[in-house]
Amino acid sequence: MTTTAHQVNPVLRTPPASPAAAAAYFSASLAFHADVSDVASALATGGDPGFVVIDSRSTASWDQGHVPGAVHLPTALIPEQAEQLLDKSVPVVTYCWGPGCNGATRAALALAELGFQVKEMLGGFEYWVREGFAYETWEGPAKKDADPLTAPVDDEDCGC
Repeated sequence: MTTTAHQVNPVLRTPPASPAAAAAYFSASLAFHADVSDVASALATGGDPGFVVIDSRSTASWDQGHVPGAVHLPTALIPEQAEQLLDKSVPVVTYCWGPGCNGATRAALALAELGFQVKEMLGGFEYWVREGFAYETWEGPAKKDADPLTAPVDDEDCGC
């Protein structure tokens, strides 16, 4: 059976971009995003990771749990507080709740508009916890087992 343009599956209905266009797009994506595992790995070295992590959620959300060492700066307060709390020569990584929330994107935009170098942490706090990384709450440190759907349970390296 031959396939015509009308019988192409939904994946290929719109053809893939050229290799050059794909390379440009994915290169740009990496300039704008950081992965939870990479952020955790950089923070775990114990030295200066070369960036600061910003939790852009509310105080109630921060108290419920946040990345250790993160700076709490809710998105609404960025215009008035960012320049007092942050150094423009140090890149910023923003996060919010998770993939269903664009709060980290709004925070990254607000910081970029103020002249900060910024990336968004994909997966947010949800994937930080789901991948088994330690976090802090108003009650103290906490940690959950890694979700096998988001992180390898028997190896520190996912091979990505």
